[in-house]
Amino acid sequence: MRITRETLLKLAHDTALERVRLNRRIICVYLTGSLLHEEPLLGGTGDIDLFIIHDSQPGVEREVVRLSEEIHLDIAHLLQDVFRQPRQLRTHPWIGPFITAHPLVYHDVQHWFEFTQASITSQFTEPDNVVQRARRLADAARRSWLDVNASPQAAPTVVWKFLKALENAGNAVATLSGSPLCERRFLIEYPQRMVALGRPELSAGLLEIFAPIPVEENTWQAWQPHWQQAAHTAGQQPDCPPRLVSFRYHYYQRAAQALREQNPAAALWICLRNWTEAVSSLPAGDPASAPWQQALQTLNLSGDGFHTRLEALDVYLDRVDETLDEYARQMGA
Repeated sequence: MRITRETLLKLAHDTALERVRLNRRIICVYLTGSLLHEEPLLGGTGDIDLFIIHDSQPGVEREVVRLSEEIHLDIAHLLQDVFRQPRQLRTHPWIGPFITAHPLVYHDVQHWFEFTQASITSQFTEPDNVVQRARRLADAARRSWLDVNASPQAAPTVVWKFLKALENAGNAVATLSGSPLCERRFLIEYPQRMVALGRPELSAGLLEIFAPIPVEENTWQAWQPHWQQAAHTAGQQPDCPPRLVSFRYHYYQRAAQALREQNPAAALWICLRNWTEAVSSLPAGDPASAPWQQALQTLNLSGDGFHTRLEALDVYLDRVDETLDEYARQMGA
C-alpha cells in the first residue's frame, strides 16, 4: 500500500465513521498527533491518533489496532466527565495542549467539542496556566528521580523511571513554547525548542546525561535482534499493555534506523526507551533481559555509571526548576 498523508487521513475518517456507526453513544471523535502535520511518517511508519469520547464508561482506555506493518491506529477512549472542569484541563500538560492544537473533528454531538475546546482555550496561554502545566511535568520528573534514587540499581523498571524522568524534565521546559513532545520525535524537536527558548544548554545537558558515549555501528547492529526479541517476548505476555503489542516494534525500529546516521542520539532514545519498557514488562530473569543489561554496560548506565547519571539528573532537574522560575518572573506569573 502506498502510504501518503491523504491515505492516512482517509483511514482516520473511515475509522471514526465506522466506530460511530457501531456505537451511537459516542459523543465525539477527533484526530490529533503527527498526522496533523505535513510529514507524519518517520522511517516510513506512523500511527493514527484518535480520541473517542463516550457518554458512559468505555470498556477500554486504549487500543492499538494493526492496519499494516507500517501503520496502526492508536485510539484513546475517554469518558466525557474528564472534560467537565475546563479550568483544570487548562493546566493539564497533555489533554489541554492537544485539544487546543486544532485537531480534526470527525464526529461531534450537539457541538460538544466546539464548546469544550472553547472553554479550555479561554486563558489557556495565560502565563499562570503555562507555568502550571510545566510544573506538573517537572514535579513528575522529580518524583521519578526520588523513586530511582531510593533504589539506584539499574533494574529494568528503575531505568524506565530514569528515562521517564528525563522525558518529563525535557517536556517541562518544552511546554513553555508549545505542546509536549511525543516519544519518537522527542530528541528530534527538543533541541529546536530549547534554541527558540534561548536555553540551548538545556538540550546539551540532557544529551550529556542520556548519551555522552557514541554507539559504534557494529554495536548498534548487534543490539537490533536482541531489541526485537525483547519486544516480541513482551508482546506475547498475557497482560501486555496496548503500547507494547508486538507489531509496534516496527514503528520504533524503523524510525530509529532512519535517524541513526543523521541524529544518532534520537535513534538511541527510541531504541533504549522501547527496549527498556519491553524488558521491564518481562518476568524477572527472562533470558531476553541479559542483552539489555549488556547494552547498559556499554552505555555506562549500570553500576557507578548509573549513580553518576542520577547525580547529573538531580542537577539538571534543579536547572529546569530555575528555568521555570525565571520564566514565571519574566511573564509575571
